[in-house]
Amino acid sequence: MKKIFTLISILYGTISSVVAQQDPIYAQYLNNPLLINPAYAGSNNNFNGMVIHRTQWAGFEGNPTTLNFNSHMSVLDNKVGVGLMLIQDKLGNNSNTEIQTMYSYKIELGEPVFIFGLQAGLLNFRTDPDKLNLQDPNDPVFINVENKTKPNIGTGFILKSERYFIGLSIPRLLNTSIEEAGQSIDIYRRHFYLNAAYVVFVNERIRFKPSVLLRGTSGSPLSIDYNASFSIDEKYTAGLFTRNFNTVGLLTQMNFAENYRIAYVFELPTGNSVGARFTTHEISFGLKMALLRFHDRSAITNF
Repeated sequence: MKKIFTLISILYGTISSVVAQQDPIYAQYLNNPLLINPAYAGSNNNFNGMVIHRTQWAGFEGNPTTLNFNSHMSVLDNKVGVGLMLIQDKLGNNSNTEIQTMYSYKIELGEPVFIFGLQAGLLNFRTDPDKLNLQDPNDPVFINVENKTKPNIGTGFILKSERYFIGLSIPRLLNTSIEEAGQSIDIYRRHFYLNAAYVVFVNERIRFKPSVLLRGTSGSPLSIDYNASFSIDEKYTAGLFTRNFNTVGLLTQMNFAENYRIAYVFELPTGNSVGARFTTHEISFGLKMALLRFHDRSAITNF
C-alpha cells in the first residue's frame, strides 16, 4: 500500500511529506468557472447551485476523489455576486476539507463586463495512518495523526461578453504548510489559472465553443487543457478535451425542466499517465433559477 500511495502521489502532483498537494482537479469548470475563479459568483444574474463528485483513476487503490458543493447568486441589482463552496478532497490517507465564501463586483464596459472577485475561507488538512498497511508501523512519517486548519484568501478577474470569456485567478493566495515528524509539508502551493473561451454561432440552434485553460504552480510544469464543445438549443452539450495529452475526455450535459441540468465527464488516461484501465468519472447536478426581481429570466446564457 505504501508503494501504491507513493506512486499515486507522484502522478497526482504530490509527494507525501515533501511536495504540496495540487488544487482539486475538475473538468466541469467548463460549465461552472466558479470552481477555479471566485469572480464568477453571480455573473449570470441568477441563483445557481451545483454538486459535483469526481472519482479519478477508478480502481487504483487510494485514488483521488473530490466532492464539491457550490452555490452563488447576484444581488444588489446584479452588480454584486456572493457565493459559497464546500469541498472534500481525498488522496490515499490524506483528506482536505474546505469552506470558501466568494464576493464579486461587476463593472459594465459597454457590451463586455469586467468582474473582480475575492474569496476567503478555511482549509482543514487531515492524515489518517490507519488507512495505510505499512511495512514499518513505526515509520515516523506516517505514525502521527495530523489535523490542522489554516486560513485562505483568493482572487480572480473575468472579462466576458456574449461571445467570449477570459478569466485569471489565484483561488488560494496563501501557501499553506504544517510540520509533521520534523518535516515541513505543504498542504497547498499557490496555483495560477488563465482560461479563455469563444462562442461561434454556427446557426440559430448550434453553438461551437473552443476553450483553453493554463494551470501553473512553482516547481511543476505548466498544465494545459484544450477543449471543444457543441451546444444544441442550449439544452444539449457534448465536447472533447485533453489535459497535457496525458488524458482525453468526453463531457456531456443536458438541461431539463428549464431550471435543472445534469452533466457527466469520462476521462481516459493515455500511455503517458497511469494507464488506460484506470478511468476517471465526474458527475454533477445543478440548478439555475431567478429568485429576485432583477434576476435574468431568459433561458440562454453562453458563459
